[in-house]
Amino acid sequence: MVQHTIGSIVSLRGIGLHSGKTSFVVLSPAQEGSGRYFTIDDQQIPATIGSVEGTVLSTTVGGIRTVEHLLGALWGMGIDNVGIRVEGEEIPIGDGSAMPWVELIKKAGIVEQGAETPAPILDTPLFVGEGDRFVTGLPSPILRFTYGIDFPSRAIGVQWFTWTPQADFDRAVAPARTFTMASQVEQLRAQGLIQGGSLDNAIICDQEKWLNPPLRFADEPCRHKLLDLVGDLSLVPHLPKAHYLAYKASHHLHTQFARLLVTNYGKN
Repeated sequence: MVQHTIGSIVSLRGIGLHSGKTSFVVLSPAQEGSGRYFTIDDQQIPATIGSVEGTVLSTTVGGIRTVEHLLGALWGMGIDNVGIRVEGEEIPIGDGSAMPWVELIKKAGIVEQGAETPAPILDTPLFVGEGDRFVTGLPSPILRFTYGIDFPSRAIGVQWFTWTPQADFDRAVAPARTFTMASQVEQLRAQGLIQGGSLDNAIICDQEKWLNPPLRFADEPCRHKLLDLVGDLSLVPHLPKAHYLAYKASHHLHTQFARLLVTNYGKN
């Protein structure tokens, strides 16, 4: 497959989910082979696993929190090379999904470049896990992602979702919003997290029902977790063709697995 960049400079301003502060992001076309990279205070930081600094309820790269939805949108829309200039400490949360970024990418346009993207193939199973939580990669003739979740709330329960990049990312994955349980909100805020969270950028449930319906999909929480996985695995340059399967995982396990991939299939 040939590489792609965006066709013009576009920008978005918004509130960070965890910081509650406003930040400004500018996406710019980049030369083939340059990859996805952040520019922070005139310093270029590659959007690769070696730049990850934190994974507490989001992924932090180069001091910028909550990069996973933006990176998931860039990967899902096939953008290989792009500059991401950030003014602030966190990527804006938007409506809690990747759709604001998908719409921005569509506005910029997608431009085909000449160079080809290497396509390694996973030839042996890989696994990371903690208790019953895990991420694994299995040899597969096609690239595929599967996610499973299990929550005590009847509103969520057990859900599974599978997506292949041949399907429409902007329809099947990008619209899924971040979610939490109402019982966790005050505890998370006391820890300095979700300071910018609201009913406008997350779906929230109690033990029985959703507090701000309607959902965009019956399995919206599971689809959102798959979005997080795609964003985190996009930190692996030239992601190997495989079936990636995660169950009750986290950004910590996602990025642990990404490091394992890099160890086995290339430098970060």
